[in-house]
Amino acid sequence: MAPFLSDYFPILVFLALAAVIATAMVVGARFAAHQKPYPEKLSAYECGFEAFDDARRRFDVRFYLVAILFIIFDLEVAFLFPWAVSLADIGVFGFLSMMGFLGVLTVGFIYEWNKGALDWE
Repeated sequence: MAPFLSDYFPILVFLALAAVIATAMVVGARFAAHQKPYPEKLSAYECGFEAFDDARRRFDVRFYLVAILFIIFDLEVAFLFPWAVSLADIGVFGFLSMMGFLGVLTVGFIYEWNKGALDWE
């Protein structure tokens, strides 16, 4: 095996192991789970309206607002991981920069909360 390919062998093993575990979980759930759907279980629950209905029908925009807010705060967590790993290298300036970033997000979160964007009713 070429030397540059041997560097990627652990990644290949990891992907193969992940595929085996994922397949085992799906197959195991299929055989072990109680499969008896009923109308309420099959109803639309995430978007709030039937997926295969009239496209011109009005819908509530709050579903999309909640999704956008989730993406914004999910990206905050995505920025925290590399920051936490490199915190020893970036020092106090990096720490204070992230505290400023989190402060801006916290102010935005409080603003959205006070505006009622997180209230469903």
